[in-house]
Amino acid sequence: MSLTLLSRAYCHLCDEMLAAVQPMARAHNVSIDVIDVDAAGNAALEAAWGDKVPALFAGVPATGTLLCHYHLDAARVASALGRVAGGNPL
Repeated sequence: MSLTLLSRAYCHLCDEMLAAVQPMARAHNVSIDVIDVDAAGNAALEAAWGDKVPALFAGVPATGTLLCHYHLDAARVASALGRVAGGNPL
């Protein structure tokens, strides 16, 4: 499993969410892919999620599970990471 964070370069909430989720991901040996919704080629993500950035997904936005947006829901992320570590699907 990997986590995907939809982000913006100038977004302090995005920076805070990334900083908060990094130790959780490291503890479960999970990677975090950060996608800048304002970058070239991401117009569809910006249109769909622009007002809800930062948004954190288990997996990729198209097929993954939205875990939280705006602020880290540490309990929900920990639960998702724990389920995956235990061999259970999200």
